[in-house]
Amino acid sequence: GNFLFKFLVIGSAGTGKSCLLHQFIENKFKQDSNHTIGVEFGSRVVNVAGKTVKLQIWDTAGQERFRSVTRSYYRGAAGALLVYDITSRETYNALTNWLTDARTLASPNIVIILCGNKKDLDADREVTFLEASRFAQENELIFLETSALTGENVEEGFLKCARIILNKIDSGELDPERMGSGIQYGDASLRQLRQPRGTTTQNKQQCNC
Repeated sequence: GNFLFKFLVIGSAGTGKSCLLHQFIENKFKQDSNHTIGVEFGSRVVNVAGKTVKLQIWDTAGQERFRSVTRSYYRGAAGALLVYDITSRETYNALTNWLTDARTLASPNIVIILCGNKKDLDADREVTFLEASRFAQENELIFLETSALTGENVEEGFLKCARIILNKIDSGELDPERMGSGIQYGDASLRQLRQPRGTTTQNKQQCNC
């Protein structure tokens, strides 16, 4: 693999964070989901823009009593899915707190995708698409409505996040060599080839970078 990115899934309890992760990793809906205790973990290798990226995803507890546990995971995350439930205004109103946490505790370069989950429950909707997309715009977030049940836009959310991170690496805005970037080169030999600043073009071709 070329890269390893550390991701977080954050947001209030009951928004379907674990179900989103499960849908992304297993391609199916998690029927009997209880509240996450502490932090759960999953990983999947994806192909983004011709690169192999291993996503290491930490699914955090949304319940207040786990807030301190959750907070310790923000360090060194390259990307995050910030999740609310479109049928619950309460979870939408809590977004500002989660966002503040992410922006202060994680790297300032963290890429955040806002996910309005439970899109399949449109009849019970309490938050409009328009309102949420305005919030996303104001806070410079990419916005998608997802359904962990049907799988709609779930993969898209994770892949979009990874694509933006790759773009930022390409443009030099993100430096994978920096501590706490949440990014690692997936392959030791690739890392060595990358390091010497005066690399010849011959070397570059060899390592496909």
